[in-house]
Amino acid sequence: MSEQPDTRVPEPAPHSRGARKMPFHKYRRFEPIGLNDRQWPNQVIERAPRWCSVDLRDGNQALIDPMTVDEKLELWNLLMDVGFTEVEVGFPAASQPDFDFIRRIIDEDRIPDGVAIQVLCQARPELIERTVEALRGAPKVIFHLYNSTSELQRRVVFKMDRDGIIDLAVRGTRLVRQGLADLDSDITFEYSPESFTGTELDFAADICTAVADEWGATPDAPMIVNLPSTVEMATPNVYADQIEWFCRNFPRRDSAIISLHTHNDRGTGVAATELALMAGAERVEGTLFGNGERTGNCDIVTMAMNLFSQGVDPELDMRDMPRIREVAERVTKLPVHPRHPYAGELVFTAFSGSHQDAIKKGMSMVDRDRWEVPYLPIDPADVGSSYKETVRVNSQSGKGGVGFILEEVYGISLPRDMLVEFSKVVQRLTEQLNREVKNTEIRDALFAEYVCEEGPYKLVNFDLLSGRDAEQRCVARVEVSEQQVTIDGEGSGPIEAFVNALAATLNEPLNVIDYHEQAMGSGKDAQAICVVSIDEGEHGRRYGIGVSRNTITASFNAIMSALNRRWKA
Repeated sequence: MSEQPDTRVPEPAPHSRGARKMPFHKYRRFEPIGLNDRQWPNQVIERAPRWCSVDLRDGNQALIDPMTVDEKLELWNLLMDVGFTEVEVGFPAASQPDFDFIRRIIDEDRIPDGVAIQVLCQARPELIERTVEALRGAPKVIFHLYNSTSELQRRVVFKMDRDGIIDLAVRGTRLVRQGLADLDSDITFEYSPESFTGTELDFAADICTAVADEWGATPDAPMIVNLPSTVEMATPNVYADQIEWFCRNFPRRDSAIISLHTHNDRGTGVAATELALMAGAERVEGTLFGNGERTGNCDIVTMAMNLFSQGVDPELDMRDMPRIREVAERVTKLPVHPRHPYAGELVFTAFSGSHQDAIKKGMSMVDRDRWEVPYLPIDPADVGSSYKETVRVNSQSGKGGVGFILEEVYGISLPRDMLVEFSKVVQRLTEQLNREVKNTEIRDALFAEYVCEEGPYKLVNFDLLSGRDAEQRCVARVEVSEQQVTIDGEGSGPIEAFVNALAATLNEPLNVIDYHEQAMGSGKDAQAICVVSIDEGEHGRRYGIGVSRNTITASFNAIMSALNRRWKA
């Protein structure tokens, strides 16, 4: 005899506090900034910053398979459609595809008026010369120079003191200024003290001052001072403190546009960017969906839509979010998470029954000039989604979701008691399938349950005639337990005449207590759907549905369905 497997669940090992602890002692807490009179917590973002997309450079270098020139061109076209006026297009001195792409958009006149292309370069004469070669003919150029300034990088990578790093930055700025002298473009200079968040604030101010002096920045021709959170090292409020401190203590503040470039190592890149704008920054570098080194850059889609949701014009056009997502996914080969804010496939979708009920009620009362719907912070239609996509049904759903789908997708509105009854049918279906049910499956389940042609009653044909005293007369041929009989009755309308005829033939009372008629579909394919309920005495009411291109036929079939369901039950 073979041994039977041991199916007992093993007891969990006893938990011992102190055992197998995470090695948290290896890390040091980031010290707060001494800014006791900080002003940024009381500020409100009232306008969009200057946006700069770095999808084609910073985003591209972080891809497993960098974009081809054609893929870059497709993403460039998308960025232009969205409305970016500053785009970092590459590192042309270090990458032939970047060089070729830049030449293509210049030579093919693909740069709209007012759009500046930004390039990254290190301060070496041969690299600057190659970059200038790539840029010739571009109307507006942002030349981006950087060097790392943090205490860690000075000590570990460069083995230089503060003066040595400042001298490196100043000499680099001088080389750029000299190298760009014969470039016939509208040029803006950008300097980044890379690893700003790990740099002593007084040193960051000193090196940026020295660079601004060397470049010759003025209030009429400001430079861009980009203060990157190259590695996110602390909570977002600390970054905001750093930006406010810098804005208040940088001597050349009137000659600089303060720019942000956050990363998402702690998962708060967007929050850090928002607080830093409140702290005085004016410009944001990031990528559409946050792609970038390690955990990514600032997510500009989320940033812009956060402004939009607060009644601020984001100055970027996100109305066709499905296309934005599709192009970005295709050229980067990176999926956008289905729960990505504003853009994910499921972000406007509710499975919870209570959420669905609240959305359904909110949608029925919404003022189109002021959006207020529970669980939907923005109108899905504003980003190219549909109200019909906001509710989907699984085992966690309830009558609200089922009713919403029937109404919004198929135009079928059920009486409340019938909806409660039918939602139990759908609940059983979700549990049987062990998955979400499709809209068509809900519709089919409705008809399977309430359009009941299998049973003792069947309508063969009918005629409507004039009755006595202006009443309607109905003469119909019906099948009762496979025997055809003719019924004849009168009433104030066709339905009452038909019911009276049936009641006389069946020799028992038949009372229709609820009746709903509505159109399903439109045009030549439109059908009438009729919902009736008949009084079952102490058993309550029984519903039936009839569907036909003819409204009277639909009504009569609904009555027959309700009768058949009595026998089916």
